[in-house]
Amino acid sequence: MSPLAQLLLVCTLSLSCVSVETSPHETATATPAETVSASEFFTADAQGDDALASVRATDRAGRGADGQLPQLSAQEHMRRAAVYHANRAFNEARAHWRTVIERYPADASVPAAMFGIGRSLYQERSYAEALPIFQKLGDNYAGTEAGRDGFYYVAATLLRLERPAEAATRYAEYTTRFPEGERIENAYLNVIDSWREAGRPEEALAWVPRTRARFAGKPADTNALFARLRLDVSRADWQTATRTADELLRGSFARGVQTSAAEVAYLKAYSLERAGQKEQAIRVYQTVSDALGSYYGALASERLVRLGGAGRTAGQEREARVRSQIVAARANYPAPFRELILRATQKQRKLDPRLLLAIMRQESGFNPRVKSGAAARGLMQLTVDTAAKYAARAGLNTLQDDDFYRPEVSIPVAVEYLVELTNLFPNLPEAVAASYNGGEDNVLRWVKRAGHDDAGVFASEVGFTESKDYVFKVMSNYRAYRHLYTEDLRPRR
Repeated sequence: MSPLAQLLLVCTLSLSCVSVETSPHETATATPAETVSASEFFTADAQGDDALASVRATDRAGRGADGQLPQLSAQEHMRRAAVYHANRAFNEARAHWRTVIERYPADASVPAAMFGIGRSLYQERSYAEALPIFQKLGDNYAGTEAGRDGFYYVAATLLRLERPAEAATRYAEYTTRFPEGERIENAYLNVIDSWREAGRPEEALAWVPRTRARFAGKPADTNALFARLRLDVSRADWQTATRTADELLRGSFARGVQTSAAEVAYLKAYSLERAGQKEQAIRVYQTVSDALGSYYGALASERLVRLGGAGRTAGQEREARVRSQIVAARANYPAPFRELILRATQKQRKLDPRLLLAIMRQESGFNPRVKSGAAARGLMQLTVDTAAKYAARAGLNTLQDDDFYRPEVSIPVAVEYLVELTNLFPNLPEAVAASYNGGEDNVLRWVKRAGHDDAGVFASEVGFTESKDYVFKVMSNYRAYRHLYTEDLRPRR
């Protein structure tokens, strides 16, 4: 794994088809061999509470009367910044990165330090502040991996600034300037989706064969065809969508492919149904096998029941089999912290407590003391920035780091966040789950891109592989909890 790829380990908001690096300094240009990644100073221990407490104590003790950080080596500043960043203490991390840039302008670690500043601003959704940093990196370090990634990352930032046409143009420029760049496959694919978000589908379509030809036989070939399928569905071009799905189903779903046979078959059946070809739709829905843990199988069963006739019978039989599986697995779906959950949700009836349990099961496995590599803590895996935003709404003011491990803190804070997401995405728990994992700003784009009020169509647009998998698992949990418990979390008989 390259140093730049390793840097993803310290980034908590991972991006679909987006890479990361640094930004330049006016008086320093680094060669590829000289470029230093912040990940070289990162270890798994950096994520720990003890590591965070240690660097904070050391910084406090070393600051001078003017409040400035002590005189350290560039490497030590980078190490401490990595600890802060791994724990989402962004301001403290930026203080060390800026010190590297100011005190050691010719040091090889400057690009990594500048990327750290841009990336942390990006994670805080301060996109307007992050953009010029990435632009400088692309302009001044184009001969390095850091510079190429900075150039690339401008496009991701433009997307989040609601400037998709500019993002598409930037991704396209990456493909010509860096034809062998580290993010070349993703750049091609992101051109397609960016033109879609810009409302220019014909330009998106033009990039599908171009991408397939460039990466023939590779996962990006299949991913470009899947992008075409999603575009066909969003445009309600049902005949073309059906043909595109058939072509996908004749291929393979090897590692690196961003879809599955079940997902493609569901989209095909949905297209047939919308085209008025009911019997054909029923047959294809039945090919999407249903079981506990099968997201598209569950949706296919629901669609079969709605279609009536033979479809209803088949759908009901499928659902009955899965209910038996859920009952047999009852022990895997406990409902702990019932009183805390009900107390936190009683004033927020829009939030189903069973969805909270479904997310809690996926986030922590009901372990209050767990901490993730993304510096998320406790039952609901809250991060410092999320808690700061929602704690006051939950009636909690000053929070210490250890408070995140307390269920009486984690649950009500998470409820406030989930209520906001539920209001933002009513009747679409998939979007709520995707937002909890990948950020609601991304989900708003995906909902718009889907173009249809169907959960399965939306799920196909979830752009982060991790977030899509998360949605599938949460929805599987939610299905089980709805069958096993009432809304007040009492076991069903």
